[in-house]
Amino acid sequence: MKIFVVTISDRASRGEYEDISGSAIETWLQRAVVTPYDLTRVIIPDGEASVRDTLIELSDQQGADLVLTTGGTGPSPRDQTPEAMAAVLEKELPGFGELLRRSGLEQTPTAILSRQTAGTRGKTFFLNLPGRPAAIEFSLNTVFPAIPYCLDLIGAGRIETNPEVIVSHRPKN
Repeated sequence: MKIFVVTISDRASRGEYEDISGSAIETWLQRAVVTPYDLTRVIIPDGEASVRDTLIELSDQQGADLVLTTGGTGPSPRDQTPEAMAAVLEKELPGFGELLRRSGLEQTPTAILSRQTAGTRGKTFFLNLPGRPAAIEFSLNTVFPAIPYCLDLIGAGRIETNPEVIVSHRPKN
C-alpha cells in the first residue's frame, strides 16, 4: 500500500513555514490505518501545472494507491488544485466534495468556498483536503469510511482501519 500526502503551498514549498497540514494527515493515518503502508510526503507550489504533473507522476510512475492533497482548493487566484484534478482524473467522485462542504458548514460558514473533489486515475484514488489541521481531521473522519471500499473497487491496495478511530464501510457479500 503506497500512500502519498501532497501539500500544495507556495510558502511551504519555499520553506517559509512548516508543513503542519501534511503532518496532520500523517498523524491521522497513523491512528486510523492498521494495514502496513508506505507513506511519502511531498510539498509543491500552488498552480495547475505543478499539481497536475505531480499527481500524474504519483499515479502513473510511482504506483500510488491513495493520494491525499491539502491546499489549493479555495477561490484565490493561486488555488488551482481542482483544475489540476480535472486534468488528472479519469473518474470524478463528486460526492466526496459535496459531503465535505456540507459537513464543513457545521464548523464554519466559509466551508462553502471550498472546491474539494475526489476521483480515480487507474488504480489510484485522489482526495483533496482542506489546509487547517482541525478541518483535515474533521474531513477525514467524515469521508474516510468510504475510502477502503473505493480502493477495493478500483483494484488498489487494501486498507483496514482501526475501528476505535474510524469504521470503514464495505457492503456485505
